[in-house]
Parts: sequence; structure tokens; C-alpha cells
Amino acid sequence: MQQVREILRQKLALGRSHREIATSSGVSPSTVSSIVAAARALGLDADAVERLTDAELGAQLYAKAPPTCVRPEPDCAALHLELRRPGVTLALLHVEYMGEHPDGLRYTAFCDRYRVWSKRRSPVMRQVHVAGDKLFVDYAGMKPCIFDPKTGEIMEVELFVAVLGASNYTFAEATRTQSVPDFVGSVSRTLTFLGGAPRAIVPDQLKSASSKPVATTRACSAQPPSSRGTTRPRSCPRGQSRRATRRRSKSAFRSPSAGSSRGSETRRSRASARSTHASPSSPPISTSA
Repeated sequence: MQQVREILRQKLALGRSHREIATSSGVSPSTVSSIVAAARALGLDADAVERLTDAELGAQLYAKAPPTCVRPEPDCAALHLELRRPGVTLALLHVEYMGEHPDGLRYTAFCDRYRVWSKRRSPVMRQVHVAGDKLFVDYAGMKPCIFDPKTGEIMEVELFVAVLGASNYTFAEATRTQSVPDFVGSVSRTLTFLGGAPRAIVPDQLKSASSKPVATTRACSAQPPSSRGTTRPRSCPRGQSRRATRRRSKSAFRSPSAGSSRGSETRRSRASARSTHASPSSPPISTSA
């Protein structure tokens, strides 16, 4: 603002040319012209500029124009409730919002409104994930479908997802069931794919991952056993890790875009595109489209 005052002083009090002012102030002549034009449009002279504070001068010279149109604001509380339903994303809700309000907010502004509202609604616990520390595993709530080209049968399968906490590096595969052999086989192929084992494998509340309830404090605070200087991964099946597991695993297969229909066929078709390969521990599953 001090530079603006100097430009106005040289023009209004000293009467120098735009080019001379631009040379002495280190700005372009067009910048000088725009500042002087704004001051003259407001009827300011040298004495009036001196009486104004920096905040008042800036507010008058750079006053924000009122919006030409007011777009309807989304109902963030209703959006929050809808997002709890399986298969519902902000992209899908924005499509429905635009159907009701064709002149409404575009997708980026729509998401910004909801995120600002959600941050003010409640505090968020931030977790720091160390590289190689935890691997979160879970099955997708929406079952993908595969097509058998020989029989023409469309079969529902389970989608296994494993995500490293620090990097979000993801492994996914389709299996027939969530049984213990399929689950163990999926975890084994995940570790082979990653080329190593984390310090802890954290499943959600899977029956195939834990045959009986285990106390959270005992399971998650136990020191990993050591053998010949190497560390074997431990499992934290319940309790404290539940929210982190769901958040990590579900973000790995959540659709970035969605259509306007919420039908089960639409959700299954979206999830079907994210299955990578079938489990060899189950009967062969065709992945041909």
C-alpha cells in the first residue's frame, strides 16, 4: 500500500507523467494508469489520500464487486447423511444437486462447501502412519460382478482390498468368498505383491481374520515376537483400529465419479470395474468382460 500512496502522490500532488512514475516506482505504466483511474473515479485528491489509512484506501481502491448472481447453497447436513449410505459419493450427490438446480455450484465449489462445513462440525483425530508399520485389510461392502464367457453367467464375488497406511499403496483382488482359506490366500498374495511384511496387519471385524474376540488393548499393545533378529507381523483385529481400517480400505475402492442412479445394479457395475484378479484358493473365476 505504501507503493500505491507514492504513485498517487507523484500523480496527484506533483503531476508527473505515467511513464515517469512507472520508472521511479518500479512498476509498469499500465499499473500506474489503473491506480490513478481508480482514484479519480472515487474523486480522491492528494489531501484525501493522506487522510485515509492503508486499510481504508485499499478498501476503496480494491473494493470487491458484489456477485452478479447468487447460486443456491447445498444442504450440507443432508449431504452428510447421504454419504453414510453405501455407494454414495460427492460426485453422485452433485449430479442430483445439479438436476434440481441447473444454475448451482460446480463440482469443485460444491465439494469445498461440504468440506468446510464438515471441518466445523466436529474435530477430527489425525493419525500418523509410519512407513512399513501397518497394512489395513478389508472386504468391499459392494460386491463386484464377473461374467463367465462360457456359460454367460454373471456371478457376485468378494473384493479384497489391502492398503498400506503411510503410502496408500493398494492391492485388490476378487475371491469367491470371505472364508478363511480365501482370506489367508489373499493376505499371502498381498505380501508377495508388496515384497515384504509390515509390522502389523490390521483387519476390520472379519470372522475369517479372528475366530474369537480379542481384547483391543492386549492385541494392539502386544510386542511383536522376534526370531533370529527378524520381526513377524502381528494382527490388531478389533477396536481401536476399526475406523482407520474402514477409512483406508474404503477409500481405495471408492468410485471417483458416479452416475445419477443409486440402484444396486449401478453400484455393482462400479465395483466390478475395480476387481483385479481372482483368487487361486477358490475355483477359477473368469474376469472377461
